Amino acid sequence: MNVRPSILIIQNNKILLLKYSYSGQEVFALPGGNPEGAETMESALIRELHEELKLGISVDRLVLAGEVMLPDKKKSTLHCVFTGEVISGIPVVNAAETSALGFQWVDVKLLDSLNLYPNIGGHIQTLIKNGLPNENVYLGKIPQKWF
Repeated sequence: MNVRPSILIIQNNKILLLKYSYSGQEVFALPGGNPEGAETMESALIRELHEELKLGISVDRLVLAGEVMLPDKKKSTLHCVFTGEVISGIPVVNAAETSALGFQWVDVKLLDSLNLYPNIGGHIQTLIKNGLPNENVYLGKIPQKWF
């Protein structure tokens, strides 16, 4: 199973999304990417957003997680969505680091009408409507004694 952390950045009731084109379809995704080596999900998000969008970010807390299974069931991805903020920079797509065609600030009300990967637009709308959770369920790197 792959793990893909992504980040939910909300400014002025709009969410930062990356825009792609797959099979002639416009597809959107929350910014994020795959951890490398022994990298934590938080470190991966900080690195990915710096590489792909030239942004400095802070990562707050995990607000939802879910799995996407490919139809052949040979590959699955656990998507972990964190909240966070831009702390420096203005988004600029770095084509050398991403296949995204661009970025877009999308009104929260439009999320469930987009081709969003993973398909969590309605869940994000519900989270925002009901208020983001106050508790952080993501523990980050756990110091583990091995026996």
